[in-house]
Amino acid sequence: MAEKEVRHSVCALDCPDTCSLLINVDNGQGSRLRGNPDHPVTRGFLCGKVARYLDRQYSPQRLLQPLKRIGAKGEGRFQQISWDHALDEVATRLQQTSQDFGPESILPYSYAGTMGLLQGSGMDRRFFHRLGASRLDRTICASAGGAGLLQTLGSRYGTEPEQFIHSKLIIAWGANILGTNVHLWPFIVEARRNGAKLYVIDPVKNRTGSLADKFFPINPGSDLALALGLMHVIFRDGLEDKQYLNQHTSDADSLRTQAINYTPERVAQWTGISADDIVSLAHEYATVRPAVIRLNYGVQRSERGGAAFRAITMLPAITGSWKEVGGGLQATTSGAFQFDRASLELPTLQPHGIARLVNMSELGTALTKLSDPPVKAMVVYNSNPAAIAPNQNAVIKGMKREDLFTVVLEQFQTDTADYGDIVLPVTTFLEHTDLYLAYGHYHLQLARPALPRAGEVRSNTEIFRELAKLLGFTEPCFDESEDDMIRGLLRSGHPFLEGITLEELDQHHSIRLKVSAEGKPFLPFAEGGFGTPDGRARLSPEGLDYIPPIESRFGDQALKAKYPLEFITPKNDDSMNSTFGNQLAEDAQTATLWMHAEDALHRKINSGDWVRAFNSRGSLRLQVQVDGKVSPGVVMSPSVRWPKMARDKQNINFLTSERLTDIGGGPTFYSCLVQVEGCGD
Repeated sequence: MAEKEVRHSVCALDCPDTCSLLINVDNGQGSRLRGNPDHPVTRGFLCGKVARYLDRQYSPQRLLQPLKRIGAKGEGRFQQISWDHALDEVATRLQQTSQDFGPESILPYSYAGTMGLLQGSGMDRRFFHRLGASRLDRTICASAGGAGLLQTLGSRYGTEPEQFIHSKLIIAWGANILGTNVHLWPFIVEARRNGAKLYVIDPVKNRTGSLADKFFPINPGSDLALALGLMHVIFRDGLEDKQYLNQHTSDADSLRTQAINYTPERVAQWTGISADDIVSLAHEYATVRPAVIRLNYGVQRSERGGAAFRAITMLPAITGSWKEVGGGLQATTSGAFQFDRASLELPTLQPHGIARLVNMSELGTALTKLSDPPVKAMVVYNSNPAAIAPNQNAVIKGMKREDLFTVVLEQFQTDTADYGDIVLPVTTFLEHTDLYLAYGHYHLQLARPALPRAGEVRSNTEIFRELAKLLGFTEPCFDESEDDMIRGLLRSGHPFLEGITLEELDQHHSIRLKVSAEGKPFLPFAEGGFGTPDGRARLSPEGLDYIPPIESRFGDQALKAKYPLEFITPKNDDSMNSTFGNQLAEDAQTATLWMHAEDALHRKINSGDWVRAFNSRGSLRLQVQVDGKVSPGVVMSPSVRWPKMARDKQNINFLTSERLTDIGGGPTFYSCLVQVEGCGD
């Protein structure tokens, strides 16, 4: 009789939902993957990407054996080798590089290809710390917004998704909920059934904006101006919560003075949103109770992105909406997962003190210009820099260097893997143990291996543990098991983790953090208690002057004369950053450029035409779609296509720059000017 059972897992992809999964297993083979109906956020369904994950799990394209390059870098020609051969060569080359150029000549490069704590920031961090390698400043996604949150709130807490059902006004600000946070949507649907309104602020009329009660098309990079304009109206018309401001904030009077300069008429010129709409939105936000803002990270991918995040997160403090169930703001909930990170990553292993810090958003510069020492070896895991890093021409120039030894841990033959000297096949999240926080809810989850491993794949944890032994690292931490590391994480002593044990997680799979009493909503700032030194929200106007991005319609006018269109690259509904890139067809969203009819007519371009989008950094070919998704002066192409899958072997990051955000050192993906011209087929 066939053996059939249902096993639990957790989606490891970079998404706020962090879904609880159930997988049907028949004789060791996964046959069906679905959302766990008992999880309070997953609620029994999955996004279209993960619902098809078994296609990826069993794909014939999956890497199953270690590979060694035999062709030119980027050519993609490799031969199979044994694990012993592969790991010996990696260890030998890293040791030799460290001896010849110093350990800081070795650069790890990783991000959120898995959100699992062990496979993402566990044995790997210990290994590179002990090696003395350069540290990586992991800025590619959320660093500017995170810095803005901490400056205002002092904590990365937010409104629970379960509370959205109580909201009467929901503002999705730079948040395509249906595309990137779909498990929040049922709570919004329920709220709307109870009379709530959904408003969307975004440069693109995406699926969420198309279903909104009101859609506000905003010019890219002008979110700070809009936030200040809303403050102007709220303060001018006496709609602020004076008691909350007096008791739980600092510098409110200074902010009030700053906002005087941002009249609706002035802000309308920058944002493209009419003065009347700004006034109306401010009044509704301040008077419809409870009101909640779902703020997402697209807002912070422009030059003033950190300040924009700061200003928007000030709004719930100004209106006092943190006091109400269904009020407040959600950008992330990750700060509530108060693990003992130091016990996992062990930065104290660094033999020569704190190593230098290299910003991952400036990889092109790091590989081509960094000296003292130059980068001579790079180990890439949980990332695909040859697709996702800005200024790709510089990145590729660096990765083609024959004197750069590159190791890539991967599941598929990505563009980055094509530049690797050694490629190591790794497990999927269905094949290893890991612990998962969430940045869209407050449920801690554990996953054990749900499926047998394919081929010869190994986990990140195992690979870095073995490399440590080959390099002669004898510290006991390199012998710790996955369970040892999880127990260390849980022993932080923080009340949010009180009483949560590995054994309890093994039994229940998912446990809500102890952020509030059982059955009670979590209101992190209802009575103040912000994570700042004085417990007050910081409303200082310092750094909140709106200055248009250099690459924008109101920025460098000489640059705009050459490249008159603002190019934005939001997340693609059909993939997760560059994950699933091997499955995207030639006609996928990532091969499309959306234009407004006015801009297309001016250039004699029609829907279906192939065009060249270009600036001083590069160019790429895209197929035009003319509809109402973008405003005049804005063009849009979703990210991130594998360059090797495109006709011209380019993607949108051949056009983006290495210019950084105002705070946090993040990339300015959405501050990008281009010109577009027809190019035939």
